[in-house]
Amino acid sequence: MTEDAIRIEGLRKTYKGRKGQPAKDALKGVDLVIPRGSVFGLLGPNGAGKSTMINILAGLVLKTAGKVTIWGFDQDANPRQSRAAIGVMPQELNLDPFFTPRGALEVQAGLYGVPKAERRSDQILEMVGLSDKAHAYARTLSGGMQRRLLLGKALVHHPHILVLDEPTAGVDIELRQMLWENIRKLNAQGMTIILTTHYLEEAEEMCDEIAIISEGSLVARDTTANLLGRLDSKAMVVHPAQPVVQLPQAEGIVAELREDGAVVVRYHSKQTSADDVLAAVHSAGISIRDVKTEEADLEDVFLAITKSRG
Repeated sequence: MTEDAIRIEGLRKTYKGRKGQPAKDALKGVDLVIPRGSVFGLLGPNGAGKSTMINILAGLVLKTAGKVTIWGFDQDANPRQSRAAIGVMPQELNLDPFFTPRGALEVQAGLYGVPKAERRSDQILEMVGLSDKAHAYARTLSGGMQRRLLLGKALVHHPHILVLDEPTAGVDIELRQMLWENIRKLNAQGMTIILTTHYLEEAEEMCDEIAIISEGSLVARDTTANLLGRLDSKAMVVHPAQPVVQLPQAEGIVAELREDGAVVVRYHSKQTSADDVLAAVHSAGISIRDVKTEEADLEDVFLAITKSRG
């Protein structure tokens, strides 16, 4: 059996233009492989094509061209098996307000053809922290509780792959921590996790590998560590003992003064050493009270890649 959770080949989606407008290419021949058992980040700016791709994987949008294989099942040849292999927690709150959480899980399980003997609604409710709300109407739940219920609905049919579309948008810290704790447990049990998020620090912390989509095309795909290594940039933050009169100047560095009085010196570690930076600081007559270095983070990589694409 293939080791790929998802294999996408030449995926295209074109939306017809409306009222004389030209057609819109949402996806432009994307090739992507997501390995089994990974926590995989799917990132991109608004309008990049992420939601279109997720909706195609979930069977909610028909692709224009290409091939999609989910857990070894060709989406065209085996639509039911491929759809059963994946669960999606959507960004939108699409709950029926007149169902209780337990009722919503039971209905969802029935839609997927899960026999009653194999349903685990109570177990899922406990996992997402809704056992005490099992018989309350969904409309009485807080926004955070409704998001927990969306996660529960995505798990009722025992999927091999779980897609989380902006799962922590607008939620509090407690819910966010509970969500990531559950995701780590599910991944440890072998479930493949696909995450889209605008909170790039979450992707940096959670994801083994990341793909970046921009304007309907795949512009980067690598391990999180390798993506972070693409930017050979560092920043040395110097907190001076006295107010700064002159900024450091030397080849290979760029210095700026922050509002709090600290001096930030940016440099490329392959070209300029930390000793060279400190020497420039001392040459500018700056006595150091404290100093630290900062590495490039995923946000820096993301902005560099998408801006260069633009």
